Amino acid sequence: MTTRKKSLTKRQKEVLAFIGDYLRTRGISPTLKEIAEHLGVSKITVHEHVKALVAKNYLAKEPHISRSLVPTDHRDSPEPSFTIPVLGTIAAGFPIEAVSDEQPLDLAAWFPPQRRHFILRVKGYSMIDDHIQDGDYVVIEPQREPRDGDPVVALIDGNQATLKRFYREPNRIRLQPSNSELRPIYSRNVDVQGVVVGVLRRL
Repeated sequence: MTTRKKSLTKRQKEVLAFIGDYLRTRGISPTLKEIAEHLGVSKITVHEHVKALVAKNYLAKEPHISRSLVPTDHRDSPEPSFTIPVLGTIAAGFPIEAVSDEQPLDLAAWFPPQRRHFILRVKGYSMIDDHIQDGDYVVIEPQREPRDGDPVVALIDGNQATLKRFYREPNRIRLQPSNSELRPIYSRNVDVQGVVVGVLRRL
């Protein structure tokens, strides 16, 4: 049974339209701050509108997770598909017979839109032993509970972002670079923004 949706105010329609447009053009949802800046209102006002839209079943939102706003019409629509043809196998060791075996690789299946993946450009060489180089792009899946050893995007003391491997230690977190020339970072105030699930590089 489909839940009947209640009518919206003019401002609620503007909030919903902006979220939908932002999601379609950028692949991620806007933050409350970005919505507020676009509409020229306070963040508190946007929060109240979002709360009303969720109650009226126009928006879906995951608690305590940034950029999780998704219009219910968008969420219920078929997932987009982005495929690249896979033409076979190529040897990186001894040469093998070249065999054509065309089959599509669906990148949307690897990085489902509902998980809200985002991409960051890497600057620096702290992860070169993991084959992540300066200028690469890392695909991030937002999540709050990484496993020890996961490569993560972490916010230190609320304002310094870094890409490192995550380890829990007694009374602190160790952010370990994958570069033998660099030392680890230790902190008790680490906010994990997401885990690296892919690396892109243009040759």
